[in-house]
Amino acid sequence: MTLNTLVTDAKNALSKKSPLRKRMIWMLLSVFILLGLIVGFNLFKTVMIKKYMAGAGAPPQTVSTMTVVNEDWQPQQDAIGTMRAFRGVDLSTEVNGIIRAIQAKSGIDVKSGQLLIELTQDADVAQLHAMEAQAELAKVINERDKAQLEIQAISKNAFDSSTADLRAKIAQVEQQKALVAKKNLIAPFSGRLGIVSVNPGQFVNPGDKLLTIQTINPIYIDFTLPQNLAAQVKKNQVLRLKNDAYPNQEFSGRVSAISPKIDTNTRNLQIEAIVENPDMKLLPGMFSNVKLNLGAQAQYVTLPQTAVTFNPYGSIVFLAVGSDKKGPDGNALLEAKQTFVTTGLTRGDQIAILSGLKEGDVVVTSGQMKLKNGTPLIVNNSVTPGNNPNPKPQEQ
Repeated sequence: MTLNTLVTDAKNALSKKSPLRKRMIWMLLSVFILLGLIVGFNLFKTVMIKKYMAGAGAPPQTVSTMTVVNEDWQPQQDAIGTMRAFRGVDLSTEVNGIIRAIQAKSGIDVKSGQLLIELTQDADVAQLHAMEAQAELAKVINERDKAQLEIQAISKNAFDSSTADLRAKIAQVEQQKALVAKKNLIAPFSGRLGIVSVNPGQFVNPGDKLLTIQTINPIYIDFTLPQNLAAQVKKNQVLRLKNDAYPNQEFSGRVSAISPKIDTNTRNLQIEAIVENPDMKLLPGMFSNVKLNLGAQAQYVTLPQTAVTFNPYGSIVFLAVGSDKKGPDGNALLEAKQTFVTTGLTRGDQIAILSGLKEGDVVVTSGQMKLKNGTPLIVNNSVTPGNNPNPKPQEQ
């Protein structure tokens, strides 16, 4: 079969196809072409968006900033202390008995030696008088024996026996006087009484708590410090404290004693301080916030504590540095630059920066959570975070 014959047969076969099949073929071709155009357009759009975003960069973020300066810094240590009475005791009697009279009243100030509670003691006083009479008789007999001994009317043994009897009678009188004294509850020192909850006619046993007496001017405060500060704490060192019962008042005191050992459980050092309390506002059992000056005054770069971001890799701040990008107004934009810093002590709203910053650096103080290196910045300092070394509660 020749080539011309084959070509002729193919033409005849195409000419014999139905018009319907031709339309289907053209329709399928059109669909494939349309799908290709759609896919190509989407790919083109994605590429162009990525190219635009890469050229445009991150959008500007609004932050507040401050210029870093060196400030005088008195190193301080904060602690929580518990108030303790200068002298304080729960009073009770050594003997049992029935309460005869109560001279004390709840909440009054009493002097040392003042009678507070009197127990029934009539029988004991009567016995004391009897013993005193016996002692007087023994004294008379002893004096008589002494005179007779001088003229050798009696033996030395008889005189010694009367002398020993006199001393025994006198000792019995003193013992009975001590027993009678135990029937009277006396203030052991000057102070303020607590709540009197006993009544006349009530029977009390030895050791029963009858009332409390506290000397609270001055008053002690006990607190602890980490062992690494042991060398910096000295006796008579001045401290300041605040109590939430009096938020607008500050009290002052001084270190009165330092424990000679470290607590092995907490590795803390026990400190006792004495605080003047003339108005008796501070009460035993209260807790107070203590600020203790440690070491000499120094100069540190300081920041608001909100400016520092803490994470497992270290402490981070963002600097606001110049860039070549322009804002809508045509002026150059600042951009964020991340830097690591070494932090030190804190006081109030502030934190000391030991390294990583220098005076004159512009630091982002708020809004840094949405920043990364190179983010354009818009500075708005109409509202800034607290930066007070001694903040005080604000009235609502």
